[in-house]
Amino acid sequence: MGRTVASFLLVGVAAIALSGCATNRTTALHADYSNLSGPQIQQSVADLSHRYAQDPRNRDLGIHYAAALRAAGQVEPSVTVMENVIGSHPADPSAGLAYAKALSAAGRFEQALRVVENATNPVTPDWDSLATRGAILDQMGRHAEARQSYTQALLLAPHQARLHANLGLSYSMTGELREAEAHLRQAVALPGASSKIRQNLALVLGLQGRFDEARALYSAELPGEEVEANMAYIRALLTQQDRWQAIRNDTSA
Repeated sequence: MGRTVASFLLVGVAAIALSGCATNRTTALHADYSNLSGPQIQQSVADLSHRYAQDPRNRDLGIHYAAALRAAGQVEPSVTVMENVIGSHPADPSAGLAYAKALSAAGRFEQALRVVENATNPVTPDWDSLATRGAILDQMGRHAEARQSYTQALLLAPHQARLHANLGLSYSMTGELREAEAHLRQAVALPGASSKIRQNLALVLGLQGRFDEARALYSAELPGEEVEANMAYIRALLTQQDRWQAIRNDTSA
């Protein structure tokens, strides 16, 4: 995914997509800039910075600005923006969820988990909150609990590619590559599947030694030099004694 955390593919590395895979950035709940190009992200940050400075109490502007900052790799400024938003909207569930995403991107998982659980209605949870909770739990190594969250979210949104992808990535973290592949294949077959999801499938195939299949998938998504970098990364992982720990450490949300 080209950038660290949340948001999502380092060179050749799977990442939990905390800010979502939707390309629709018109709502606060699903604000996501991680699929844009580098110049587009920088332009978004500049535009939102100017607009947010003029209206710092605007919840939606703050959530979008924080999401754009995360996509640009500016995780601590993203947290700061969301702290300001929470200060103005302390009981707002959408603000709480976005704050949890910012905290997770900054590696503050315990705090992020508390925030997302406080922002989630236990009686009528929404799928995005459950997905975010699952991604945070995966980052904490609590994979069984993470998968329960994803499974619950899938009952609410069975056609969300992001949920199938995150479930697949969860299995990849524990070395269960056949299960990971099955869920990622479900994800890529769904409308809205992003390039990140297809690259994550390529990664899982490569880690099974299926290099030709992995290369073909990467080649459909990336320039030649990035394809080679990803293939080299996979081979390096396979030569390391504790390759699953390496994947876990490189995965971001």
